[in-house]
Amino acid sequence: MNERWVLQFCHCHYGPFLDVARQYAALFAGGPCKVMTVFLTGEDTPEARQGAASDEVLFMNFRSADIRGLKLKAIRQLRAILTSRPFELIIAHRFKPLYIACLASGRLPVIGVHHAFGDYSRAPRRWLANAFRQRLLLLGVSNAVRDDIRRQLPDWPEARIQTLYNRIDVDAVRGQLLPRAAAREALQLPPDAWIVGNVGRLHPDKDQATLIRGFALARDRLPADACLAIMGSGELADDLQRLASELGVADQVRFLGQVPGARRYFRAFDVFALSSDHEPFGMVLLEAMAADLPIICSDCGGGKEVVADPEARFPLGDASCLAERLVALARAPHDPAPAERLHALFSDEAARQSWAHIVAAAALPAASPA
Repeated sequence: MNERWVLQFCHCHYGPFLDVARQYAALFAGGPCKVMTVFLTGEDTPEARQGAASDEVLFMNFRSADIRGLKLKAIRQLRAILTSRPFELIIAHRFKPLYIACLASGRLPVIGVHHAFGDYSRAPRRWLANAFRQRLLLLGVSNAVRDDIRRQLPDWPEARIQTLYNRIDVDAVRGQLLPRAAAREALQLPPDAWIVGNVGRLHPDKDQATLIRGFALARDRLPADACLAIMGSGELADDLQRLASELGVADQVRFLGQVPGARRYFRAFDVFALSSDHEPFGMVLLEAMAADLPIICSDCGGGKEVVADPEARFPLGDASCLAERLVALARAPHDPAPAERLHALFSDEAARQSWAHIVAAAALPAASPA
């Protein structure tokens, strides 16, 4: 039997994107197609090779400066890779890999996976999508991202712009979790405190300022030992520390910095809070669900698709409502999201079922030689 191959083309393997590569490779596990994952940027590391969970992994080793403008060198290099195997399909994550894949791939079907809002807000990007429309399927990682793409490409049939949720290997994530006491010791957190946890870049998009304000407003009605633990680094570190000091909660807000393998420590928290500004999806919410944590998140973007309970959400930027949610949880903790929801919507098994329906509905053209 002739080999069948899928090429997965990723911008990089940093942050959540290595697990994204694993997620899409897992769609084909145990099936007739092999997966080659190609990283446009990022160095060759054993962790990336293993984490991609693919039959082959290649690193193009471009720097960010190398892939500005027309990206002709990257197009030539990808075209050479495409001649090395009988590829039937390309899956491209984010817009630059999608652009390169379309121009390098002859008549192969291309599936573009979009992880952010506004990818088609620019006219040149809309032109490219329309130029290659006959062999393109676009996926958003949430209905919010999908609907954003549909608004920007209004002439496209809905079947060609669909949602495939991000997901986790639930059993693997749970198997990596440290027990509560060990996680707190590793993070140097008080062993008996009531801890609100947050994980994310210290960046305006993550809006930890609202989280700190909400915690400060709620502080007098929370347990005496309550604290807020923020895991991550970024450009707003000094501003957020200054805000905590101005609000009188500097001693109760712990800035933990960048923590490798952050999701291993989620059981250090009593509550997980995500205050992001228009989060496209929110992988950390799935990781918090796997750790059986009660969750509070902003009612915008893809977060409200993950967290179904309206009593667990608050309007974007509303520190007062966030404070009330924290107080309610401290007084009468609600149950974490049911495990059945995590498995039914956000697991590898659920994604395989959705994938089959999406590809069938899109009616992509049969693969032609690259």
